[in-house]
Amino acid sequence: MSAAKRSRPAAAKKPAPAKKPVAKAAAKPSAKPAAKPVPKPTPAPTGGKRPDPAARHANAGAARRPVPAPIPPAPPAAPPEPKQPPRPQVIAKLFKQLKAHYKPFTTNTSRPLLDQVLFACCLENAPPEAAEKALQKLVESAYDLNEIRVTTVAELAESLHGLPDPSSAALALRRVLQSVFESTYTFSLDNAKKHSLAHGLKTLEHLHGASPFVVHHVASTALGGHFIPLDQGALAALYLCGAITKAEYDAGKVTGLDRIIPKKSGQEFSALLHMFGIECLTNLHGTNVKKILTAVNPLAKDRFPKRGEPLPAPVPPPPPTGKDAQKAAEAARQQAEAHRPAGPQAAARPAGKTPMPPAGSGPKKPGDGKTGPKPFVVKPNIGKPLTIKPELAQPPAAAAKSAPAPKKSTPPAAAKPPAKSAAHKPVNIKPRGTIAASKATATDAAHARQLAKRKPR
Repeated sequence: MSAAKRSRPAAAKKPAPAKKPVAKAAAKPSAKPAAKPVPKPTPAPTGGKRPDPAARHANAGAARRPVPAPIPPAPPAAPPEPKQPPRPQVIAKLFKQLKAHYKPFTTNTSRPLLDQVLFACCLENAPPEAAEKALQKLVESAYDLNEIRVTTVAELAESLHGLPDPSSAALALRRVLQSVFESTYTFSLDNAKKHSLAHGLKTLEHLHGASPFVVHHVASTALGGHFIPLDQGALAALYLCGAITKAEYDAGKVTGLDRIIPKKSGQEFSALLHMFGIECLTNLHGTNVKKILTAVNPLAKDRFPKRGEPLPAPVPPPPPTGKDAQKAAEAARQQAEAHRPAGPQAAARPAGKTPMPPAGSGPKKPGDGKTGPKPFVVKPNIGKPLTIKPELAQPPAAAAKSAPAPKKSTPPAAAKPPAKSAAHKPVNIKPRGTIAASKATATDAAHARQLAKRKPR
């Protein structure tokens, strides 16, 4: 019995009844007072609707975020400029007034093209008389143009002290001469005249140091083109009279002047405008300048600066950046290489490096141990003496006998003597050395008779 009881599984036992939970005693109140709860912000009444939790969190964050400072009001915009009259009308009035107050100057076009470029460098923003005297003094004081090229800018500026801005003119002269020398290894630009106007214009544009005024002045006077050269004084005059806008004045480029001014009056208008521009730079508040500007455009007083203040300098626009600017620079570089003056260095070369001289033009390096090719020497044409073998030599007596006797002319009426018979013909025995000479003489005589029988052509 006991064994059967032992063999029963333990799972057959009845589970014990669950005990009732005993209630814990209440905690004794501590001596420290409990912290007061933080009052929650009461949302605004929503008309009986439940508030949005996202809006509640946004309101809570806005309460902790600092309040930004108030943005100051934008400055009032500048009043727009009054509408100017049409450009052709202003240019026509300006041309008429300039004819009445100035006399145009003529440029000497008989000198070489490079000399005209140097004169244009001195003429920019300067009176023509001062530019002519300064260039003549500089050329006379120097040995040649190469000496001017290697002279410092400070020394050149001392020689050009008669110009309003001698430093700028000296720098332009030196850069132009250096660019021409690196291109052709000579001081000549006459090659630009041998091609078309477009080729000559590109050659002038890619001279380092040649400004747009220099290029247009030389192209209009020496190359026969139609351009209106504009320096700083000419741009100021056109801006004050209302012919160009502020953007064109800052950029220094004015389009359409060559279409308004005909080609036959182009050089005259350019010379008169240059004279007026010089006076605008030197005596802006003078009576003559104000009189001309008022007669051309009454609205010019709005652009005129206050008394004692100079005209604001142009502010050029920033250069373009990005891939388009790189493509434009690459295209300009390729055009510059295509229109470089012809010379030993006409091939492409790395930018920013001084070109190497032609091969064989430098001094020889002694002691290199290598012998170059021998020079080609033309020897005199001296013949060798003839050697005559003794057995072929002819004695003088035999040579005299073998010579043919001169023929005697017989009258045509005389009859020929009867031919002798072969039996009575004497036999002449000639020496052995004279046989070859007699055969040659007979051949020559037969050939002469054949030539005599031929009719003249």
